Amino acid sequence: MTTRTVDTTQELAAFLRTRRERLDPDDFGLPSRRRSRRTPGLRREEVAELAGVSIDYIVRLEQARGLRPSADVVEALAGALRLAPDERAYLFDLARRRPRNADKLATTPAPPLARLVADLSPLPVMLMNHRYDILAWNDEMARLLVDFDTLPPSRRNSMWLCLKHPEIRDFAVDRERVVREGIAHLRAAWAAHPDDQALIDLIADFTTDDEFARLWAERDVKVKGRGSKVIRHPEAGRIELHFEVLTPLQDQDQRLVIYRAMDEESQSSLDGLFAR
Repeated sequence: MTTRTVDTTQELAAFLRTRRERLDPDDFGLPSRRRSRRTPGLRREEVAELAGVSIDYIVRLEQARGLRPSADVVEALAGALRLAPDERAYLFDLARRRPRNADKLATTPAPPLARLVADLSPLPVMLMNHRYDILAWNDEMARLLVDFDTLPPSRRNSMWLCLKHPEIRDFAVDRERVVREGIAHLRAAWAAHPDDQALIDLIADFTTDDEFARLWAERDVKVKGRGSKVIRHPEAGRIELHFEVLTPLQDQDQRLVIYRAMDEESQSSLDGLFAR
């Protein structure tokens, strides 16, 4: 992360290589005479054949030689590499072929959304932007995680809390999965907002963390709109939570994160925590 903006040409090349190398040739029914190989995954010529482009074109893409594939070629590559929907969107972003939202990036909460965060009590709710900056929260979320008012604004970031906060970093029972999913979302945001210097600086800071650097290098891409996590709360003990992420149509760089207990025992733990 030494440049001022995302080097999408280099990232496109690396992403194509890693996705090609993850594929199992046996899944494509390739002739046995073509299966003797020294490196994992598909060969470049096999990807070229599947995508309907020349081998030279694939070589030039993977060598970051300045090509900008058309939307049709990006679609063909996504199909050839069997990309998941989030990976496909990431590839379109890297190729600059997906329409972009012209709205200003969110650094403060939209007032109606801030009111909604409060109105959704007693559910723990917070409002974030694509960088994971926490823009607004209600009392229940503060009780569940941390008193955000005690943190400087630069530290009100969900990924920073998960990676570096001395207490919250150990909240998650399945810590690596939670961190991995967060990084996969952040990578998608990085491609979608290549000129967001604050995001670039944030990722550069995170890469000083060995765990983040290792998982970032795997280039997983996933935008997770709902899921579950289990935390070990220092006061309330084990709590199993379901979360839902909602994006308002009017303010698409802001997203509501809503937590709910997954079972009666966890709900009882939350009720006791919020009553203190």
